[in-house]
Amino acid sequence: MPAVKPRFREIQESDVEAIADLLTRGFVYRSRDYWMRGLRRQGARSLPQDAPRYGYLMENDVKPVGCLLQIYSTRTIDGQAAICCNNSSWYVDPEFRNYAALFASMTQKRKDVTYFNVTPATQTWPILEAQGFKIYCRGLYFSFPALSRGGADMQVEVVTPDTASIAGLPDDELAVLKRHASYGCLSLVCRTAIEAIPFIFFSLRKRRGIIPLPALQLGFCHEIPDYVRCAAAIGRYLLWRGSPIVILNANGPIAGVAGVYSEARGRKYFKGPQQPRLGDLADTELAIFGM
Repeated sequence: MPAVKPRFREIQESDVEAIADLLTRGFVYRSRDYWMRGLRRQGARSLPQDAPRYGYLMENDVKPVGCLLQIYSTRTIDGQAAICCNNSSWYVDPEFRNYAALFASMTQKRKDVTYFNVTPATQTWPILEAQGFKIYCRGLYFSFPALSRGGADMQVEVVTPDTASIAGLPDDELAVLKRHASYGCLSLVCRTAIEAIPFIFFSLRKRRGIIPLPALQLGFCHEIPDYVRCAAAIGRYLLWRGSPIVILNANGPIAGVAGVYSEARGRKYFKGPQQPRLGDLADTELAIFGM
């Protein structure tokens, strides 16, 4: 236990370089460029009122010894606007870990905010549950959309950072798709005769022995049934581009699209007034920092 209690405070722009150094030594499999790219993207985002831009740090002798990155956003849940906070990367130097639980509790006190964690390590599950977090996603569904039938009357359009407009798509949703395209995500619109249905997909790093074929993660849709009814058209589009598998957050097998459900990984937690939607990972660490 250090002789002097460390100080907790909000991360400022001037702290970004030091926070990148801290996270690089804490997560040895991530490069410093990875952290700086994501932190710069956080620095350029619009935020809900009174939200911290980067999150909070633990400081000792004017040096960061711990941090919790937080990504605030406003999203629609059950037809209502909700302030949400994605608790992203959390690291504390070993000699200060007796303060880690207190640090976490001090950074998650707002009753009007829904806090959620989309990449909890297995060993942190009991810690999150002790902090009052609840499971809202238990696993992943590995879908093969090209095996779906139908969709012959649907067209798939790509949204780039330079796309000016998409007929039938509201400006605010187009802005979300363009922003994620600028992060390197795949933003698509599946068009029927009467509507334009938006989707965002995240690219996955190859992990030996986990995903044997190229795969994408569904990062955003209005609701999972939208993906099911557009699966054939999306599957054909992705198959020709070498991505036969789309991974979805799920709490069980998904009827209407071929695939395999697993609870070996993919658990996600939330705490707060509104439960996040399974089909919405937009503006989370998975997009801003990359998977």
